[in-house]
Amino acid sequence: MTGSRHTRAARLLAALASGILFGLGLVISQMVNPAKIIGFLDVAGSWDPTLLVVMAGALLVATPAFRAVLKRPDPLFATGFSLPTKTDLDPRLIGGAALFGVGWGLSGFCPGPAVTALVTLEPTVLIFVLAMLAGALLFDRLAMRRQAHDPF
Repeated sequence: MTGSRHTRAARLLAALASGILFGLGLVISQMVNPAKIIGFLDVAGSWDPTLLVVMAGALLVATPAFRAVLKRPDPLFATGFSLPTKTDLDPRLIGGAALFGVGWGLSGFCPGPAVTALVTLEPTVLIFVLAMLAGALLFDRLAMRRQAHDPF
């Protein structure tokens, strides 16, 4: 086994372990339950604040871990960190965030929990994921067309 192949296997195992841990966290926190999400977002009705505990717990773990990881010279399985460099708020970012929020509020799903919930084979989950994939494909096609017509 060559060194690069070993590194690839290690990367795949790390990605699998991370995905399983993330999925378990979503299931345990009930983020895969649309009723739980909609209850949390319904601040004017019968608000369910329990997901605040999930968010607080995530921040308590992620904030110091993120800082500690960035003190390393390089990530474990890459040559450098890929951090966002864009800091301005443009209409495309605001529109995308608004569309994401409206979709999340109406359906109770966002991409990660929806993919995790696929194991339930619930028709609503399947429809959401198919619609999400269709929307991503449509966006990709429109972006390629736009870029071909306006290269600058």
